[in-house]
Amino acid sequence: QVQLVESGGGLVQAGGSLRLSCANSGRTFSNYAMGWFRQAPGKEREFVAAINWNRITYYSDSVKGRFTIYRDNAKNTVYLQMNSLKPEDTAHYYCAAPNRPWYVTRELYDYNYWGQGTQVTVSS
Repeated sequence: QVQLVESGGGLVQAGGSLRLSCANSGRTFSNYAMGWFRQAPGKEREFVAAINWNRITYYSDSVKGRFTIYRDNAKNTVYLQMNSLKPEDTAHYYCAAPNRPWYVTRELYDYNYWGQGTQVTVSS
């Protein structure tokens, strides 16, 4: 049973930083890409970042240059370092994983496993 557990959200002022973590269990973590998505109230869930098994990274245009996704395979954990936060980054952030190895995507519906999410609120 694959489980994803996020942590690290909170309230921060604009310009500040937060680091989200997503702990994985239930399978060989290093074989799988991982993604981060977010959903603001009244909006659709959107892609934020992804990292593949070779640590190649992908970002949405809205976070490129401010956010960094990285992984620690020894800890079965993927991280999202968020710098220069803006009020428009306020959302519930979700960690996600596809159900097949050696596959990376930006598409929401290609991710089969989701964490419960963690709230990030950026005040102006």
